[in-house]
Amino acid sequence: MEELARHIRVVIVDDEALVRLGLRMILEGDPEIEVAGEAADGMAALTVIAHVSPDVVLMDIRMPRLDGLAATEALLAEKPDLKIIVLTTFDTDEFVLSALRLGASGFLLKDTPPAELMDAVHKVAAGKTILSQPDIAQLIDAVTSRPEDRSRARAADKLDQLTARERDIALAIAEGLSNTEIADQLFVSITTVKTHVGRILDKFAVNNRVQIAICVHTAQP
Repeated sequence: MEELARHIRVVIVDDEALVRLGLRMILEGDPEIEVAGEAADGMAALTVIAHVSPDVVLMDIRMPRLDGLAATEALLAEKPDLKIIVLTTFDTDEFVLSALRLGASGFLLKDTPPAELMDAVHKVAAGKTILSQPDIAQLIDAVTSRPEDRSRARAADKLDQLTARERDIALAIAEGLSNTEIADQLFVSITTVKTHVGRILDKFAVNNRVQIAICVHTAQP
């Protein structure tokens, strides 16, 4: 029972004090969320996060000293299970895609409604990935419309490692389908889907479904 009652510990990282205050006020409206710390740049975030060990980090992309992208890379290299939600003003920010490739669990626009923000924190804490747009393909297509040939080749090589069934599931993930929707579409059990997703993650050497979707879309001509 004690584990069920445990608060979701969140660290807010943004160089604007008013943004941090607004996010804190929203999150503290949820009795299951605890704001465990704040940081005004990526460098300070590394120290704060090491000290308070949060479950979820809300990470701004563009900050002084150490930006959110570099901070995300450093944090996930040290703590690969840490859940990071990238905060941005633009939904097609190329840096967002880079953060997702590194293993961020999703991104949110800074004007995301409070209820959606709190819901996103809960989902990410539970191990799910989120995006602020319902269609994952729309985001990825917008920022990978002309990927470099080498990036496309690397992504295509990863897809070639998959079995036919794994490839079907990877394509479904890239369309933004949930495990339940994939199971219904392919007429298999959810357990089977989860098993295949785990194998795809291992073969791609990535941490979450967003990275699978990025690879699929990057591989497409």
